Amino acid sequence: MKSKTLRIIPLGGIGEVGKNMTVYEYNDEILIVDAGMMFPDNDMIGIDYIIPDFEYVKQHADKVRGIVITHGHEDHTGAISHLLEAVHAPVYGTPLTIGLIKAKLGRRGFVQDANLKTIQAGDVLQIGPFKVHTFHVCHSIPDGIGLGIETPAGLVVHTGDYKLDLTPVDNWPTDYAKLGEFAQKGVLALLADSTNAERPGWTPSEQVIEPAFDKVFQQAKGRIIIATFASLISRMQQAINTAVRYHRKIAFVGLSMTENVRIAKELGYINFDDDLEVPLETALQLPDEKVLLLVTGSQGEPTSILGRLANGSNKRFDIKPGDTVVLSSHPIPGNEEVVSRAINRLLEQGADVVYEALAPVHVSGHASQEELKLMLHLVRPRYLIPIHGELRMLKQHARLGIEVGMDERQIAIVENGRVIEFAHGEMSLGERIPGGYVFVDGSGVGDVDRSVMREREMLSQDGIVLLNLVMDQRSGDLKDIEIISRGFMTSTESEELFNDLQARIGKLAKHANGRLQQDVSKLAKSYLYEETKRRPVVFVNVSRN
Repeated sequence: MKSKTLRIIPLGGIGEVGKNMTVYEYNDEILIVDAGMMFPDNDMIGIDYIIPDFEYVKQHADKVRGIVITHGHEDHTGAISHLLEAVHAPVYGTPLTIGLIKAKLGRRGFVQDANLKTIQAGDVLQIGPFKVHTFHVCHSIPDGIGLGIETPAGLVVHTGDYKLDLTPVDNWPTDYAKLGEFAQKGVLALLADSTNAERPGWTPSEQVIEPAFDKVFQQAKGRIIIATFASLISRMQQAINTAVRYHRKIAFVGLSMTENVRIAKELGYINFDDDLEVPLETALQLPDEKVLLLVTGSQGEPTSILGRLANGSNKRFDIKPGDTVVLSSHPIPGNEEVVSRAINRLLEQGADVVYEALAPVHVSGHASQEELKLMLHLVRPRYLIPIHGELRMLKQHARLGIEVGMDERQIAIVENGRVIEFAHGEMSLGERIPGGYVFVDGSGVGDVDRSVMREREMLSQDGIVLLNLVMDQRSGDLKDIEIISRGFMTSTESEELFNDLQARIGKLAKHANGRLQQDVSKLAKSYLYEETKRRPVVFVNVSRN
């Protein structure tokens, strides 16, 4: 039986910053908003990235009528290739967003453009029972949109990532008139970005960055290396503008950086003369004071260009004394330690490092407290559902809602997978479906779970000790014991310890009663802990010959 109830199911982006994905369901038809990824925490060893658990979508793939992507950042697009392996529905996005998605799908081996449909901010889309009004929002990437989703159950406004920048670098402010128009129609629910709900005041305009860049270029005597996200297109334009004023040539370094610049230039989102750009090899031959390198790796990721420069493992060039390195980004929550380590290593190599704490070389793309309040006043929703943020951010957003006059019963703080239902203008919480993490490790998707992560953590802490026992096939006597360790102790430190362990195992083997493997494992773990206060992972292998 078809339901007349509107169901909203956040599958990612709630209780976390990243992997944003929201399902809207009405009358047995589904609209998906965003399909993002998230960077792993430091303790998620070997994991490349994390995507939402969209098993529910897979089970109802035939009901999906369309996918709308609000903007081109990885936390909104990073899972799109995985989603399109399961769902064959049109993907809607603005020109830059679709351009970036095409490149992403190409890298993943999609031989065609899937079913990508380019739209403009302001377009109205009919996707199944959903009439989707798109509207422009300011963010740290051009071409971002929010959505007014009109359904028979009511109008829902989904902001996407936004800030209310009154002086945006591209002179294209957030569409306040459209927000007012929604309010006139009556807004049932507002799903709004909560990233900066803890920050008082207003988020500074992107315009403050250019004077900060100007000061860096004035003072730098050698090469300037600016590290930023490859999708921060407007930031790249500001760096380019400053390079022009100070007569520096530019080389773009990193696959995603060069690809995104090409796409943005073809679509008119970045403008510069062709002779300004030079290949990296040419830039490295120019006088240092004539060079700007725009690189990836502002989060210090070990495999990124900046990460390799910090570690001294970059193949094509190294940091040298006199370089000025600018980190034009804010550490992703949980990534602060990695970024700090990269900064220290760059300083050790003689570079001057400029980052957010020292100069306004980065501003957030998300609305702060006063902007969140203004959004609530502009839209005047009946219900508020804070999204896109860790739990503390969602809670603070809820407090702001109460400050502007909402009743706490009008605000729902939920977790990923919780079904939110709207019927006859009233909100209620339904069942919870799976909404956890799906780990991507190399080519494997979802074949690493929490138990494997715990095993990796144990292996990383105290190492491995492998005991290989060789038994005589005829007599059953112990012939040989081989002990191999990795990540436990140096060979010189462990020699005496392992000799003693071999002697103890030899005595135990004479009295073993059919449980040799288990008894040896128990003995080894106990003995090693008593002697070293460490708990390596112990493997016992028994072979016969």
